[in-house]
Amino acid sequence: MSEPATDTTTRPRRILVLNGPNLDILGRRDPAQYGTVTLAELEAIVHTEAAVHGLEADFRQTNREGELVEWLHEALDDFVGVVINPAAYAHTSVALHDAVEALSVPVVEVHLSNTWKREPFRHVDHVATAATAVIAGAGADGYRLAVAHVATLVADPTD
Repeated sequence: MSEPATDTTTRPRRILVLNGPNLDILGRRDPAQYGTVTLAELEAIVHTEAAVHGLEADFRQTNREGELVEWLHEALDDFVGVVINPAAYAHTSVALHDAVEALSVPVVEVHLSNTWKREPFRHVDHVATAATAVIAGAGADGYRLAVAHVATLVADPTD
């Protein structure tokens, strides 16, 4: 007996939201630069905004560069878009650049602080050169804006 066909049109479209090193200590790390919002609060913002657009968000954080690369590879098949805050890896990681560049889905890079108003080494952003868009300096609202922008880019024109 054959299995019934699965209707994938009713499954929510998923976006991947990735957070890099030191974002697990938000709210305690340099509040003057990053604000007092915690990673859990950012996650709530992301889930709320994704739901507004009929999307489901898979929200993750790691301090390991290789894990971010592996998660980005998942977006080759399993996600309609990506929001990534690579944190310090934005300024050092060619591997993240290459993983983002390999994707055919939109990728919006987000930073809580305006990296271009900070130390000169932060003015180089390897991920930005592969990303669809970059939002920096908008604080926690940058995540909401990034999710909304991905939603716009992946909107079904028949909706």
